[in-house]
Amino acid sequence: MHLTQIQTNDYHRDGYLVVKGLFSPEEIDKLYKSAVENSIMQKNAMDLNDQSGKKTKLTLWFTPGDDVFGYLIRSERMVNAVWQLLGEDSPVCHFHTKLMQKEPKVGGAWEWHQDYGYWYKNQFMFPDQLMSVMVALTEANKENGCLQVIRGSHKMGRVNHGFAGEQVGADMEMVNHSLKTMDLIYCELEPGDALFFHSNLLHRSEANLSDHPRWSLISCYNSQSNIAYSEMSNSWKVPVSIVPDRALMEWEAESFEDADFLKKEDDPALKTTGWESTVNTK
Repeated sequence: MHLTQIQTNDYHRDGYLVVKGLFSPEEIDKLYKSAVENSIMQKNAMDLNDQSGKKTKLTLWFTPGDDVFGYLIRSERMVNAVWQLLGEDSPVCHFHTKLMQKEPKVGGAWEWHQDYGYWYKNQFMFPDQLMSVMVALTEANKENGCLQVIRGSHKMGRVNHGFAGEQVGADMEMVNHSLKTMDLIYCELEPGDALFFHSNLLHRSEANLSDHPRWSLISCYNSQSNIAYSEMSNSWKVPVSIVPDRALMEWEAESFEDADFLKKEDDPALKTTGWESTVNTK
């Protein structure tokens, strides 16, 4: 996998890049089946309420293992593309991955936010050296709550964040200003498409009110040189051990028993310490 200069330029200008068909239908079928049927992944899922009380369910873990998800995270095509877009000589590290599960009719909205609005609290130094990659496991469209982004909003820098329901959301005054200034884009994806986006890009998603699920993996990466002074996990500073692209289809067994899943009560973004002044103004 090698991105073109045009793709790289688009990412830096817009704050995001869609790569169509990064993973094949056969690979996505394997990933989605594992995501739906794996009891350990489901056991470790967290529910986060949006402002209306609808639930967004996610499972989050830090270290990519020798399993179907780990092979996607560590695949040559993923890591090489991330390395190109980060534009650093430093090795690529994996911060964490989320399995996002929005079920029909009940899947909640995700409020406007920047990922760095969360990760600033982990004291990562350089937002330009942080990014996320969303891989669609099912179709994502306007009807089932696909990701919306504000094109070019990563150039605003970090905006203040406070709580919206159980989620940390961006200052809506700044969001509204950005919507008057920049384009709102609905990132509709087919299974296997990948959306690469900057840590300061403003994004959100609507509740899934359709009859179809919207499931995706979102893997977050950083350059090893981007130190996180207040992050207790270790994956962010360990270079990704890259596997060949073929490894995903060759995988036959899995073990998630020792995976370092995040528990809701341990999520620093949901602890009010340090956020009180922002929360009290909402």
